[in-house]
Amino acid sequence: MDITKLYQQKIKKEKITIILCQILFVIVFISMWEILARLEIIDKFLFSCPSDIIKLLIKNIKSNEIFIHIRYSLIETLIALCIGTIMGIFIAVLLWFSPKLCKIMDPFLVVLNALPKTALAPILIVWAGTGVKGIVVVAISLSLIMTIISALNFFKGVDEEKIKMLKTLKASSFQIMFKLILPANFVNILSIIKINIGLTWVGVIVGEFLVSRFGIGYIVVYGGQVFQMDLVMMGVFVLSILAFMMYIIISFIEKYFKNKR
Repeated sequence: MDITKLYQQKIKKEKITIILCQILFVIVFISMWEILARLEIIDKFLFSCPSDIIKLLIKNIKSNEIFIHIRYSLIETLIALCIGTIMGIFIAVLLWFSPKLCKIMDPFLVVLNALPKTALAPILIVWAGTGVKGIVVVAISLSLIMTIISALNFFKGVDEEKIKMLKTLKASSFQIMFKLILPANFVNILSIIKINIGLTWVGVIVGEFLVSRFGIGYIVVYGGQVFQMDLVMMGVFVLSILAFMMYIIISFIEKYFKNKR
């Protein structure tokens, strides 16, 4: 057996080991949580327990109520994710085309990135309006600036020698961007999307805390108001599953393009 195959087998075994460790960690965590709750070492009123959460989830699945909340949150998240990512990359492209504008905007981007967007969510909702529009704006505000800064850094990180070579061949800035910069950073853009998934979900949940009558965020805040921790934890569990599924989809796409290169 050659060295390449041995190396590939080693990498495969390592990946399987990591996945098994992750699964084991989840099983141990849930088991300990259930045991500690049953033994009353932790207060079930405050922390609930996995079995009660699953029972409540099954009840909501049978009544189809949970799917209404999932639909609202998922639509808001997907809209905000698409708009925030596309707009952020578009602005980063414009800044790359104009180095002077990039230098002018640099301190403002840093300041905007440092602002506590979740704390400003009520103001954003007043400006944008209540309902889906306001929630989407809050979610976009969390991912937009991060996308601009990250994408711009990735664009600047492309090999200067390749850019110089294209310039010697009389390539325009437009050609350099769309023939070299963007293709070279496609996998990096997917990484930005993976980060944006988490940021967008945070924005959607915060928006739903404030104005929505539907969605995962509404479930969590309502459960807290009526001191029903099972409902709160069910909302957190469903949110975790949805975010994980979105992450897995982007990871598969990223892996596909990495192997293709």
